This record gives sequence, structure tokens and C-alpha cells, in this order.
Amino acid sequence: MGVRPEGLYCKAGDFFIDPVRPVSTAFITHGHSDHARAGHVKAIATPDTLAIMACRYGEGFAQKCVELPYRQPIHFSDARVTLYPAGHILGSAQVLIEHGGARLAISGDYKRTADCTAREFELVPCDVFVTEATFGLPVFRHPDPQKEIEKLLTSLAIFPGSAHLVGCYALGKTQRLIAELRRAGYDKTVYLHGALLATTELYERRGIPLGPFAPVPKDRRSLAGEIVLCPPSQLADRWSRSLPEVIPAAASGWMQIRARAKQQRVELPLVISDHCDWPQLIETIHETGAEEIWVTHGREEALVHYCRKAGLQARALSLLGYEDEAGE
Repeated sequence: MGVRPEGLYCKAGDFFIDPVRPVSTAFITHGHSDHARAGHVKAIATPDTLAIMACRYGEGFAQKCVELPYRQPIHFSDARVTLYPAGHILGSAQVLIEHGGARLAISGDYKRTADCTAREFELVPCDVFVTEATFGLPVFRHPDPQKEIEKLLTSLAIFPGSAHLVGCYALGKTQRLIAELRRAGYDKTVYLHGALLATTELYERRGIPLGPFAPVPKDRRSLAGEIVLCPPSQLADRWSRSLPEVIPAAASGWMQIRARAKQQRVELPLVISDHCDWPQLIETIHETGAEEIWVTHGREEALVHYCRKAGLQARALSLLGYEDEAGE
């Protein structure tokens, strides 16, 4: 394995993983735009990820698409490749490459917290583990998402005349937030900004039941006491000011950082992340049994430092072009 300008490259199989430029053969770990780009000759991914890419980019996003279900190996020259659930969003996968008796696992983005909108993370024993480090600092410790949902529902009960506007990303976070609300017993219609509808409808078509949701109506005065989801960019936009007595909220792992919440004018920060926190990253690294750790986008330095102190070989890949789609 090595790094080229296009991204992470497997020489033994002549393919890339999540390349940032069009290539001949690309394995795609999941549908977020910093990992899934259009224009490849051949795109290989789980059926759900390919459906997400078609929804976002159009049916012709690659010259050829190859559906690869979880745990079904495929061979490229001397390399054997298998996808395993990553727990990040619908269709997200880890990529296991086996070659010459060695096993290298690429996590993509992943989380280990239970989430009914994504297949549960599956640990992949390996010799080399390539891990993300989005929240790769000891300060990041994500709370139980249901406790964060309780904050939202409590505010809704205290301020029944206010529309609670929650900023959340269109792919993954929106659908998970709706599912967490259902798990907490909230059965009312959840209202969505138009930018969130297509991916939410896709989740339902792919077998993820989310209960009643609807686009924001023209008469927004009717949204008093309702939950409205929108892209984070809309929280401070003129659009949000048309809602009755709006209370701006946001669902993201970054809401643990008060300065971020204040910068986005968020009054009700909800710390709900689709990535591992620091303890989960450390737990996963040790459980894989890998003696060599490669750290990709995120806070690489702290995780590399920890691994070296723990007696593991570790290095930062510092891949360009990989950031959370809109800051997570």
C-alpha cells in the first residue's frame, strides 16, 4: 500500500480506496462526498453506497458500478478484497486487503455506537490498521445519544410555542437523528428542509423505517412546537428567521466544543456523532491486534503519539482532500 496524489493506492491489485481524483478502479467506503467522488471508470462499493452515489450524483457517476456485498471477497491480481460494516452511515464499509499472507484493514469513517440506520461495526483482525482520527484527541468523549435527544424533547416541552430547528447533515445525521427521536418515543411528524428530503427518502427505500416526515410547509406559523431539521448552513440564514420563535440547535460531535456552537449561533448543542470518540478509537486499535497503525484525516498527531507509546508502529498518512463532508 502507498499514497499517491489520487489517494491510498494498492499496488498489488492496482486500485485506489476513496480516491480524490478520477481513477480506473476505486473502492468507495461510503457515500459522503469527501470519500465518494464521481468520474471513476469503475466504482466498487456496497449496494447501499452505490445507491447513495446515484442519488447524489446521478446514475452516470461512474462508467461501471460493481456492487460488492459485505463479506463477499473479490480478487484483483494477487490481492483479495472484502468489505465489512463500518457503522458510520448506511452502506459504510471497511476494506480488508489480503496479500502475501498479510492483512491490511482500512476503516474509512466508522463508529461503534449502536445506530439502527447503519449496519453495526464489525471488528476486522489485521496486521496493519488504517484508522480515521476525526475525533482523535483525548478530550472527545461522546455522551449517550439518547441523553442528547432528551435535551431536545425537554426544551420542546418547556417552550411549546417554539419551532426547534436542528442543523444536521443531509446524509447520515438527518436519518439517524430521526431514528433516535423514534427510539425516544417521539412519533410526531418531523419536518425537513428540502435539501434533506432526497437522502431521507432513499433511506426508507433501502429499508430503514423512519416514521412520518414531511417537507417544511409554506405556512411556517404551523411549526410552533415542532421539530424541524435543516442543513447547518441554514441555522443563521434568513430562511430560519421565518420560523415561529425559533430555537436553533445542532447535532454533531463538534458540539462538544462550545466555541463551535457559539460560532454557529446554536442555543441547544446536541453532541451526537457518527464517528468514534477517543476511547473507541483506542479500543478498536487494540482489538484489531494490528502491530502497525496508519492514521488518516483528523487529529493524526495525538493518535500516532499514543500508539507509539503503546509499543505499536504508527505513522500519519496525511491524505489530502479528506475532511468531513460539512464538518460532521
